[in-house]
Amino acid sequence: MHRRTALSVSAALLVAAPLLSACSGEARPGTAAVVGGERITTSALQAQVNDVRAAQNRTGGAAAELIASTPNLERQKLDAILQSRVIDKMAETAGITATEKEIEDERKAYVDENQGAEQFEALLLQKGAIAPGQAERFLTNQVLLTKLTAKYGNGKLEEPARAAAKALDIEVNPRYGAWDVQQIKLGAGETPWITQRTAPEQAPPAGA
Repeated sequence: MHRRTALSVSAALLVAAPLLSACSGEARPGTAAVVGGERITTSALQAQVNDVRAAQNRTGGAAAELIASTPNLERQKLDAILQSRVIDKMAETAGITATEKEIEDERKAYVDENQGAEQFEALLLQKGAIAPGQAERFLTNQVLLTKLTAKYGNGKLEEPARAAAKALDIEVNPRYGAWDVQQIKLGAGETPWITQRTAPEQAPPAGA
């Protein structure tokens, strides 16, 4: 199934690298969220935001538009991290893993279909606010979601996703919004949790 050309996926699949500390407990100052008893710190979240802003600023003339298109970047990145953890939990429950070779094969496929690594990274930044150094998690999720879909069936990930989210007992610092375990998202997002592509489509021109 070709799904790589335009990177037309939901925010759930466009995610930052995991940033979980080993601490447990309820949300407190310095904590963006608690997931399965582990903290996501505000400093770790901010580091991800800073990486994205730096990458956006490196785009030259497109920087202002990219920054303006991501006014709620902290919430967007936290939402992505939380949903990534849900995918991890789903995979753990299903006994599914993503090997280094599978992740590298996925990267190569994206790079090839987008005419090179530079274009692939540009599309990640434009479509999902993902800095180049954060692509690994995106690719890992692609591998895991493909395997989960093979196990549960196309369009049938919602129930196992809800079960995983419930098991993780996610708590979010109100500064960033509220976690909706039924919708499996943070705040009032516009994109369904998982949207898997079934056919390729053309990427919009830069700045469109």
